[in-house]
Amino acid sequence: MGVRSRAALVLAAVVACGAVLVPSAHAAPRTPATAVLDGARLQRARARLPHDPALRRAVAALTDRADSWLGQGPWTVVDKPRPAPGGDVHEYLSQAPYWWPTTAPTAGNPWGCPYVQRDGQRNPEVDSGTDRQDAEKVFDSAYDLALAWYYTGRRSYAEKAGQILRTWFLDPATRMNPDLDHAQFIPCKYDGRAIGVIDFSQSYTSVLDAQALLATGAPGWTAGDRAAMRGWNSRFLGWLKNSAFGKQEGAAANNHGTFYDMQLAALAYATGDRALARRTVLDARAKRIDPQIAGDGGQPQELARTRSWHYSTFDLVAYTRLAAIGRHVGVDLWHYRGPDGQSLFKAVDYLLPAATGAAAWPHPELEFHRYAASDVVHAAADAGDRAAREAVPDLQAPPGGDLWALRPASEQLDSIAG
Repeated sequence: MGVRSRAALVLAAVVACGAVLVPSAHAAPRTPATAVLDGARLQRARARLPHDPALRRAVAALTDRADSWLGQGPWTVVDKPRPAPGGDVHEYLSQAPYWWPTTAPTAGNPWGCPYVQRDGQRNPEVDSGTDRQDAEKVFDSAYDLALAWYYTGRRSYAEKAGQILRTWFLDPATRMNPDLDHAQFIPCKYDGRAIGVIDFSQSYTSVLDAQALLATGAPGWTAGDRAAMRGWNSRFLGWLKNSAFGKQEGAAANNHGTFYDMQLAALAYATGDRALARRTVLDARAKRIDPQIAGDGGQPQELARTRSWHYSTFDLVAYTRLAAIGRHVGVDLWHYRGPDGQSLFKAVDYLLPAATGAAAWPHPELEFHRYAASDVVHAAADAGDRAAREAVPDLQAPPGGDLWALRPASEQLDSIAG
């Protein structure tokens, strides 16, 4: 039996009797060229698995998530009930959540136009009649499955992740066009809107990192798949840079702009344009941190929302992931200080009393979840923030457990629906 065959056997991992059988350090794949995650750190965590019970428990939680995806999907943009305006079934379509039809749909008026706004009332067809929910499943499942394969070597995880990515992005019959021309559309009013770019910018970096993980030697993820995904990502990057919607979203002065920068930098890094990635992170200092974070660490535009806790943590997910990309291109965003003392450390520290349960959150919040801040606090602690490091033991674990040790990149841990 060859070395690779023996390694494949050793890499097989299962969850049984509360224990995870972990792969041999000698069988570890090469360091992943991830855009947000620290590939070297993932490799070190993988090597520690045989000796670290806490990591093995985290892998058990991760494989529970991965197992739940094995019987789902794959998903595709072509199977929605009605195509995007223009009739191309390969166009991604999502819908503004608070707009409702005024008449019953007919053959001549399939959407029931005109639409009217009912602020705060979510139209259920947003979730059942467009691609938004399926896209989020693609992002989440590919990430969970790729990570689970990386830590366990279980072939079924890699093969399922590959199937999901090929179906959504690559197969000619089912693939998505690399644009968001019809995101957040309002029937009979707007065929698409720039704010719809956030449908992808909030989570697509997880797909980029999933691809990088699979590229370390996942079974079934071929050189052809890697080249095709790189081509899709390059075309999508071009759309983000050059389209009217992309430019408008890049000019946004709140979390939409932060997430745009994060997505742009990640795509640039993943497709080999390190200069653009570096420039985007550098520009975020004066373009984002200075105007969007106050000297005391509050984020005024997010604090004005009815869900101020949610949006404060949400914006920091983008900032902390952008800082992680900066690490790859030689930019330390964490230690930047603005003219009024603005910094990412201060923005995270602003959340600590509520994140640890030491004090109530003093701003409006319709649905407070303390655990929403856990990842961004972890990120600040890892970057050298003493107050955040001291707060880590008092954080509330999110549903499904704290997986930071396995995937040290911030996620939005509370719901963003609505």
